[in-house]
Amino acid sequence: MIQSIWGKLGGAGLGLALGGPIGALLGGVAGHVLIDREGAIFGRPPRDVMFTMGLVALAAKMAKADGVVVDREVAAFEQIVEVPAGEHERVKRLFDLAKQTPEGFEAYARQIGEAFKDEPALLEDVLDGLFHIAKADGAVHEAEFAYLREVAAIFSFSPADFERIAARHVRRADDPYLILDADRSMSDEDLRRHYRKLVAENHPDREIARGLPPEAVKIATERLAAINAAWERIAAERGIR
Repeated sequence: MIQSIWGKLGGAGLGLALGGPIGALLGGVAGHVLIDREGAIFGRPPRDVMFTMGLVALAAKMAKADGVVVDREVAAFEQIVEVPAGEHERVKRLFDLAKQTPEGFEAYARQIGEAFKDEPALLEDVLDGLFHIAKADGAVHEAEFAYLREVAAIFSFSPADFERIAARHVRRADDPYLILDADRSMSDEDLRRHYRKLVAENHPDREIARGLPPEAVKIATERLAAINAAWERIAAERGIR
């Protein structure tokens, strides 16, 4: 069972194991960061660490892009990532360091995209997490939206995929069909089958079964709530029982 990644074991060594800009970020943190988890440190880069550090790095660069206060970003981050009591300052230091690193957000996005290229659902989790952080002040601002669109493109998501993901967080088109990636011409029964398929694919239990970290499960829970809300609107409009 994967435990919380926050701890005080060999941050610099783990940075070497991860490599790339995310590895450099870990290796540059004052004191040692990460990890408290089962399994060897020096093996395949742990997905939970890559996932969480990817969120830290990309959220920090997003904060730098729109000039928001880091404390707000950290608070939103801690809503979806399990951070033990007493580790808040450590997370804030990671945000501060990520904001200051010479690497642009593109380098972090490329590393995450490459790490999870065979798991597009996990890349979608990263985007959902970033949207959650971006809307911490009640709105996703224009600069943040443009930033997230660029990250999605680096992750190889199509413009249509990005609009579908964004629709769960930003009421741009206010279209429940967009959230479900469904066509209005679909029959009631086809829509029901499509909705049930989405629920099965996005259920948090599936994230748990895949051995993903708790933060991915929280993001999946929020995503499933958006899918259910969209279906309820469509069912009410069509009179589907």
